[in-house]
Amino acid sequence: MKRLFALLFALFAAAAHAQVPQPPEIAARSYVLFDVTTGQVLTQKEADTPFEPASLTKLMSGYLVFQALKDKKLTLQQMLPVSERAWRTGMTGASRSFLPLNSQVSVDDLLKGMIVQSGNDATVVLAEGVGGSYEQFVAMMNRQAQAFGLKATAFKNPEGLSAPGHTSTARELAVIATRLIQDFPEYLHYYSMREFTFNKIKQPNRNRLLWRDASVDGIKTGHAEKTGYHLLGSAVREGRRLVSVVLGTTGEEERAQQTLALLNYGFRFYETATLAEAGTPLLTVRAWKGTEKELGLGLAAPLQVSLPRGARERVQLQPEASGPVHAPVAAGQALGTLKIMLDGKVLRTAPLVALAALPEGNLWRRASDGVQLWIQDKP
Repeated sequence: MKRLFALLFALFAAAAHAQVPQPPEIAARSYVLFDVTTGQVLTQKEADTPFEPASLTKLMSGYLVFQALKDKKLTLQQMLPVSERAWRTGMTGASRSFLPLNSQVSVDDLLKGMIVQSGNDATVVLAEGVGGSYEQFVAMMNRQAQAFGLKATAFKNPEGLSAPGHTSTARELAVIATRLIQDFPEYLHYYSMREFTFNKIKQPNRNRLLWRDASVDGIKTGHAEKTGYHLLGSAVREGRRLVSVVLGTTGEEERAQQTLALLNYGFRFYETATLAEAGTPLLTVRAWKGTEKELGLGLAAPLQVSLPRGARERVQLQPEASGPVHAPVAAGQALGTLKIMLDGKVLRTAPLVALAALPEGNLWRRASDGVQLWIQDKP
């Protein structure tokens, strides 16, 4: 009987600590699933392998156009000329917005052409309008990639046509998409448009998920002869936004199916939990040579973490100071680290900051604390 109870106890314990199920078999050469709210990767495969991004390149092109709109260097109503270069680029491949040579087109229509139809011609017109020249815009794209901290991404053009050295990765494309979502939410509606009519030609969005799942609101498809079909998806359910990048599938239907399987996995088996609020003391440390003898450390922003569903009770928070704290200290100064532990493993970390300023104390306090520190350090 004791052995039976022991076995049952072991089974219940194992169930309580069961890990999140393995992700489905995703038929893609590379993929990543990213929680935008928490900044965590939920699952990935070959996420740092360089790939030809094809029309996913237009994510960065869109980001720079949106930045120009924010900086009032452009307006949506502004008309831009269709150069011969833009027109000829549109004639290359299957992605074009049918812009007449030497015509004038509004920035609003050009954005729809670039995003909905993935028009190479519309993209080049916008690049020339924002950068002053095609080459200057490409340089801007690479500077922005560096500002994002991207290491494997290099752009040779704004539209995504094949070119030596034109590469990115699933992880870094997810970073670009996340920054676009966070920095320019007012323009996300372009990515959920199912179709766009220009020059009396109806141009459908190639993202089939916009018709199949109401939670999906973007973002971009791509195709390269050598690397296959790509889809960068975004969906919001119950206030959570996930971004998925699927690279190297065998067709348009396959990239849609694999993307939806990946998104469904993330929403079904993970949840976003707020584990600590900003400004709440998580650790009190001895403060030396200051006006106060103690200083509270906490978080500058609420701590939101992606967890396997049902795992919240198994999470432990371990606050640690970086070392002795000496005045003066500025409010918000990083002085430690919070480790978020799940089943004994570090899930992620967050900086602990001073919750208040700590000015230097008077001469007596500084001298007294100096003596105590000398005694502590004396061998």
